[in-house]
Amino acid sequence: MKIIMLGESLSKQGGIVSVEKLILEQAIANLKIQHIPTLVDGSKARKILVFAKASGELFWRLLKKEADLLHIHVSDRGSAFRKAILTLIALGFRKPVVMHAHGAEFETFYSQLPAVIKQWLSWVFSKCDRFIVLSTFWKNYYIENLGLKADRVIVLPNPVKIPSQVPHRINSQQIKFVFLGRIGSRKGAFDLIKAFATLPVEQKTCSKLILAGDGEGAKARQLVESLNSPDCITVLDWVDSEQRDALLAQADIFVLPSYNEGLPMALLEAMSWGLPVITTPVGGIPELVTHSENGLLVNPGDIQQLSSAMQSLIESEKLRLSLGSAARESITHLDVKNYLSSLICIYRSVLGFTEL
Repeated sequence: MKIIMLGESLSKQGGIVSVEKLILEQAIANLKIQHIPTLVDGSKARKILVFAKASGELFWRLLKKEADLLHIHVSDRGSAFRKAILTLIALGFRKPVVMHAHGAEFETFYSQLPAVIKQWLSWVFSKCDRFIVLSTFWKNYYIENLGLKADRVIVLPNPVKIPSQVPHRINSQQIKFVFLGRIGSRKGAFDLIKAFATLPVEQKTCSKLILAGDGEGAKARQLVESLNSPDCITVLDWVDSEQRDALLAQADIFVLPSYNEGLPMALLEAMSWGLPVITTPVGGIPELVTHSENGLLVNPGDIQQLSSAMQSLIESEKLRLSLGSAARESITHLDVKNYLSSLICIYRSVLGFTEL
């Protein structure tokens, strides 16, 4: 099978790129995937140029019959319009399309569109042969709000590369909380800093909070200074995969108090490292994390509740270890090898292949 995958440049940062890389890293016999970047970091002019180049390359490859199927990764805002245009190009060549929806804020974005744009976007998405979503929550959303056919919407949670071994994390002298992701309001980074700063003195002195990611790092550092917490809170820039794994290996607890999500890769990665997680029941998260079984759930924006959850894990090593062990066990089915098998089944169902 010859697949053309369209999505963000592999040099970018974020969950979509992580998923793209995991797919492309797998060597599968009789499956050829060619990646075309549709978005890069940089100026608006550069982004337009890259998209124009991607559209031209797609047109040329389809003209040369180099693809059996298109796998298109879509988010919200500009991504939705760009991918709709690419879908129209595919339809012009009568090539099947698998659209893969990641946008955590698509619901908000779509609700603010004019009615005629909503209708156009819904029509384009309905022409896709399969529409992959990250959870049942998002499946129901796209069916109910965009009128997609239920049999074409497939729930396929994000994959994760599961470490073969994880640290024991027994008798930690300093409890390390880690946050990974875009630093800003949507992911609850500022709420997390405030919640940590409100911990009782005796708990704050035996713990540390590390935030790493792109976004509003400077604003986060200013908040840390204003709360007189520079000794126990560290704000890093974006880290690569090796640095990420090092942070997760050293961590005792992972925290992601987001306001909206698809199914965050950072959360899956933390759970694969056997970490207890504190997060929020938004997007696909409550389908993965059950309160007090494999993590703790708090309401978005509830700083006191977040602080209390952090205190409970600082105080109880037994709770940390039990939640962490359950977290790792609960995501074993999301191992990237199982994921690739599911993805290939989707490709085959679209193309009518009986053999790979």
